[in-house]
Amino acid sequence: MKLSCDEATKICDKNQYGEASLWDKIRLSFHLFLCEKCGMYSKQNTVLTKCYNKQKDEEGRKEHCLSEADKKHLEKEVKARI
Repeated sequence: MKLSCDEATKICDKNQYGEASLWDKIRLSFHLFLCEKCGMYSKQNTVLTKCYNKQKDEEGRKEHCLSEADKKHLEKEVKARI
């Protein structure tokens, strides 16, 4: 049941987006109870998510996605640099 801080932060991030399993949530809760630093990370992560969602709602924005042309351009740039 032991969870490293790296694993805890990954689960915390997954939990913010509703992707964490029940078992992950239980393990995370136990770790957050014991680890002050990860508890602070979790609180800060929650605050940032709320601020982002509030800003998004106020501006009436939807998630921005790249167009297919932009994706192809970026892919070419990446391949050229490899």
